[in-house]
Amino acid sequence: MKHARLWTFRVQADTQPGELVGVTGNIPELGEWKITEKSKVVLLRKDASSTNSDDIWTVTTLIPSNVDISYRFYICIIVDNEKYIIKRREVSIRPRIIEKNATSNSIDGVGKIESFDKFGYFDQCCRIDKGWLTTQALIQFKLHSSPLFFWKEKLKNRKTFIKLTPVDLTKKNNAGSILAYESTDNNSLSLDTLEIGSGSNEVWPITEICVLNDSEGELTSQRQFGREMNSDDFLVFQIQAHNIENLAYLVDFYMPRSRATEMEPPCHIGFTYILPSTMTSSEGRIVVPVTSTKHHPIGQISVDYLVIKPIEDYICDMSVSYAKYWKHSLLGLDVGHRGLGTSFKQKSCAAGVRENTIASLKEAASHGADYVEFDVQLSKDMVPVIYHDFHVCISLKRKKMNVEDMLEIPLKDLTLEQLQCLQVYHVQEGIINKQLFFDEHLEDHQPFPTLEHALEVLDPIVGFNIEIKWTMLLKDGTFELNNPFDLNAYVDSVLKVVLEHGGNRKIVFSSFHPDICTTVRYKQTKYPVMFLTQGVTSKYPMYYDPRCHTIPAAVYFAQSLGILGINVHTEDILKNPNQLTFAKDRGLVVFCWGDDNNDAETIKYLKELGLHAVIYDKINEFGPKKVQDNLFVSEAKEHQKQLLEVVDQIHSPSSNGDAPCPSPCNISRGN
Repeated sequence: MKHARLWTFRVQADTQPGELVGVTGNIPELGEWKITEKSKVVLLRKDASSTNSDDIWTVTTLIPSNVDISYRFYICIIVDNEKYIIKRREVSIRPRIIEKNATSNSIDGVGKIESFDKFGYFDQCCRIDKGWLTTQALIQFKLHSSPLFFWKEKLKNRKTFIKLTPVDLTKKNNAGSILAYESTDNNSLSLDTLEIGSGSNEVWPITEICVLNDSEGELTSQRQFGREMNSDDFLVFQIQAHNIENLAYLVDFYMPRSRATEMEPPCHIGFTYILPSTMTSSEGRIVVPVTSTKHHPIGQISVDYLVIKPIEDYICDMSVSYAKYWKHSLLGLDVGHRGLGTSFKQKSCAAGVRENTIASLKEAASHGADYVEFDVQLSKDMVPVIYHDFHVCISLKRKKMNVEDMLEIPLKDLTLEQLQCLQVYHVQEGIINKQLFFDEHLEDHQPFPTLEHALEVLDPIVGFNIEIKWTMLLKDGTFELNNPFDLNAYVDSVLKVVLEHGGNRKIVFSSFHPDICTTVRYKQTKYPVMFLTQGVTSKYPMYYDPRCHTIPAAVYFAQSLGILGINVHTEDILKNPNQLTFAKDRGLVVFCWGDDNNDAETIKYLKELGLHAVIYDKINEFGPKKVQDNLFVSEAKEHQKQLLEVVDQIHSPSSNGDAPCPSPCNISRGN
């Protein structure tokens, strides 16, 4: 290699058995930020002198000397023939840098250097985050709302422990293990302790558990006899694996004996299997019987499941991640609700431009919106379009001339061409049988703009808060909409458009559906995710999922998932502002939404409370000024001013040429 130099990468990292440390960067020799079997993967070796509590990892390799090199470290495992599973990674906004023409740091070409980096620590702070789905699938089983029911009276209202173990149905010795398990006298041992699969302490598949509360929200390995299940708990079992079509899940149940001591292990009372054939879609709910160790049915358990797969035909990388990045100075941002605001409420509150159109988004941006918020869902041909309601109305003519009726149909049943060519109305227009807007002959005023079009035509300085619509199960057992789309395909369609056309725009994803938030988080790590919650209110019907019921529940969910924050219903905050402190004290960014925001005094009060952003209608009226720069334009101007001052100092006759440049930490984007 011409213009090459030897360079030793050396880092201290705490690792678990089976884990390896790698380095990736912006050059082909370091994989160009990609970690796949087709890219250049550079793995470090553990120093022989390392201890478990102080592992030093090292590699020496040739790198170019004529370019600046950016790089980051990560921790992974390798499974199933060169498939890389990213466990943890460095996510500082600024990568580590090797300047061009820097001399080799290797001594005699053998990499003997004493100094080392510390994994995750850079720019005087520690930033480490989980990885994303590379080749593996992720399965979640969620237990909540008293999911376990025993038919036998002697088993009811007793302390019960639960443990879940993946079982590969294609391994020959599984049957032998099961037979050995059934004949053993020690019923307190779960099947996985009796050598499922190879019988070794394999690091794959990964099985973890968390409970959505203040102390158990972080995913951890299971204990030998699982975790106690209480009626008000929300338990999540999470598995990462390949070939999930051949993976079943053994669920074991344990109870302490009636007179057992604290040191005595619980007794194994029964088990059930969740088979892959019962998981017919990407999400759902199943009820399976619980069988005693003597093969008698003793109860049943209800389980919600979620299956997440990697984005098809797209490779994520480690070039940058804003997933948990938010500048401390970004408080009180102004977010235009559906652009300039909803346009189908009572006339006094309605915006003068049709909501969720390019014209409405541009109008909000021109009046200083830092972000514009809008809803995205798919047309029948799976094109992401901007529209709020699940249903639209189309005009029908009866046999009698000049008499029209409105037919309400789901938006998902119309292709993009039909949406944009037919005379389609908002549901509210259908109710009153009257068209409310007459400027659709203008391109920017047409309803159903595509997400891709919005990304292309709106000023990139304006941030997007993209709410992904997905049908929700209500508390009464009904759905908002019967959705025929597969959840993975649905989310992939939205993410691909944003990842391919988002550019440098500040983008935040949000959704009322917790599983959508989970799916977006694990499919990509470039953009942050916020969980939308309506909390305690009588304005809207209650959702089935307990994670949607209160702000504390939303906080525990967001913490456990590791997302940026939550977007709360303002009504909830106005009732009890301490809930904002509850969320912020746990490191979460908090937006707020709701009709209560459509008041200048309320907006001012919410900003004084410390909300990071307020979403409201008619920003041209309720915003601080009629027309203003948004915060990011102001930041850019200030940055430009600082750079000009530095240039002036450098070229000043009195300057010695060593004036400091502004810190990149102070001018990085607040995504």
